[in-house]
Amino acid sequence: MFGVEKLLRQDKCFLLAYDQGFEHGPTDFDDRNADPQFVFDIASESGVFTCMAVQKGIAEKYYDKEKHPPLIVKLNGKTGYHKGEELFSPQNCSVETAIKLGASGVGYTVYTGGEREGESFAEFSKVQEQAHNAGLPVIMWAYPRGKHIGDEEHSRENIAYAARIALELGADMVKVAYTGDIESMKWVVRVAGKCRVLAVGGSKSEESVVLQRTGEIIEAGATGWAMGRNIWQAANPVEMAKKIAEALFV
Repeated sequence: MFGVEKLLRQDKCFLLAYDQGFEHGPTDFDDRNADPQFVFDIASESGVFTCMAVQKGIAEKYYDKEKHPPLIVKLNGKTGYHKGEELFSPQNCSVETAIKLGASGVGYTVYTGGEREGESFAEFSKVQEQAHNAGLPVIMWAYPRGKHIGDEEHSRENIAYAARIALELGADMVKVAYTGDIESMKWVVRVAGKCRVLAVGGSKSEESVVLQRTGEIIEAGATGWAMGRNIWQAANPVEMAKKIAEALFV
């Protein structure tokens, strides 16, 4: 386990995310990447990822600490059926179980601006305390969505607010959407303080766009990417991962 202190000393982070099967259902998958082993093989063969994030069932059945990057166990989740104002992602895995699975850290989603954000804050706070007491870093998946957000979930103000909440609640890293330009992303990083900022890779984009955005988020001061579909939906995922890593770890 690399622990909180080592995480905070890292200059860059490249997180491979594979929790989309829970969050989105099989719509993101094809015959190759529907198999978790395919994605775990990308992680081991590329050798470029700082860590990888999955739900507990995937970790239990596929993770091998001798072959794969440090494990981040996602402790909560919701299905794609839930939308709108009442977004809430309930905890489905304990910190204790994550540790038994070999986790080097834990992740938890918070939806800011929704009617149930208070429940998420309370649950996250308990997770954060338990994880830090065990020496594990905590990454907040911070998404502005719901009644008070409307169509502005990627705005500078809402992304920055979500990042600040992560800092205030004790997250070590926060995973947020890229605002779309360097200057507004600089503000997000600024208000996140000592909580490191990971940009969300999002849906699959052209290789040139991903590489350009990599330079932009680094210029803005972000720690790196939390990326899934732009890796394991690529025609050559290992090659794609290496190209992004080359641009990221400069």
